[in-house]
Amino acid sequence: MAEVAWTEQAADDLDAACEYIARDSEYFAAVFAERVLRAVERLEALPESGRVVPEAGRADIREIVVQNYRAIYHVEAGRVLLLTIHHGARLLDLGRLTPGA
Repeated sequence: MAEVAWTEQAADDLDAACEYIARDSEYFAAVFAERVLRAVERLEALPESGRVVPEAGRADIREIVVQNYRAIYHVEAGRVLLLTIHHGARLLDLGRLTPGA
């Protein structure tokens, strides 16, 4: 089992996405948040289950897709670190993929 930790950036990204969705529907914002949290929770048992982020091209930087968003994380020994929650239609800043940044 891997420990799952969130960077401040990833937590802020999830909050921002939920605030954006809530402009139209608070219900669907809550549903989205729950889906992200469940998907991330599964990483405890299967940390390498997500695909390698194509832009990064590194086996330790992976993502799972939840609706239109990409939950991007770093796989370490016994730990998964969520780096960002990123809308799939936006260009990805590779600087956000640096663990510990």
